[in-house]
Amino acid sequence: MKTQEAGSKHKGYRRIIPSMTALLQFESVARLESFTQAAKELGVTQAAVSKQIKVLEENVGAQLFHRLHRSIDLTNEGQALFAIISESLQKIATVFDQINQGAGRREIKLGVTASFSQFQIMPRLARLRDALPDIQLRLATQMFTGDLRTQESDLYVRYGNGHWEDGEVIRLYEEEIFPVCSPGWLAKNPVPTTLEALASAGLLDSDSTSEGWMTWQGWFKELGLSTQKLHYILRGNQHSDVVHAALHGHGICLGWGRVVEHLLATGELVRLEPFCVRPTDAYYVIIPDGRSATVEAWAVIRWLQDRAPLSSLSTATP
Repeated sequence: MKTQEAGSKHKGYRRIIPSMTALLQFESVARLESFTQAAKELGVTQAAVSKQIKVLEENVGAQLFHRLHRSIDLTNEGQALFAIISESLQKIATVFDQINQGAGRREIKLGVTASFSQFQIMPRLARLRDALPDIQLRLATQMFTGDLRTQESDLYVRYGNGHWEDGEVIRLYEEEIFPVCSPGWLAKNPVPTTLEALASAGLLDSDSTSEGWMTWQGWFKELGLSTQKLHYILRGNQHSDVVHAALHGHGICLGWGRVVEHLLATGELVRLEPFCVRPTDAYYVIIPDGRSATVEAWAVIRWLQDRAPLSSLSTATP
């Protein structure tokens, strides 16, 4: 009975999706927004591509492209099909990569924000390879923390209060937030020695886009200074942008200790004392529901947790 059911289901898929060739050609046309460019990429004639797309449209019973005078646009139905085909082909390509790598190395897919990848993974990547040579790390990077929940990762890192119910939550390390600037800025500007002086200095600020992500306004409030008169030089929606602006000597940004620790160690940024906020939020790694942590995943978790205490971060007092 099970064999008959399985056979019937298989025939059903073939009835619904009669041509994988048509799907591959549709993906190419949709991605390149051109029948001509898709034909070149696939090594076939434009007429052959057009024929496959027509067959596919007849099969699904809907028009997939708006044929304009000199261009094409996906219809709503075409956009829906393109989204799922692109995702599926990416997953297939990932499996092919994993198979081609052989059994010698185990891949761990780690979901992180762009800021975490840039400032906390990349500076320590060589140490990861030295410590765990048999593990292949694959980063699934998203701009914002909320986007990580849509990723199919073995692990992902989140900053916040740790009260989440979408997986096993493991604390990585604490955080502290303090002003930082470049040595060049410090050489050209008076040193702010009070919160009021700091509020009127040239501030670089980023939006609050993640759980617990703190702006200058919230930071000053935590220290008991309520003011709307902050002197901003630059504001952006990405913390990495304001860190780079500080590196180029444009002003003072909030330095998240774990984000800027390597920049403090190299002297590219200096910490302005004694101002500091120690939030109750922290960094956590999550093992998503439905996934079991392997030996390799636990090895990556331990590597992530292996950080020096924040008290050891380089400090430069003007």
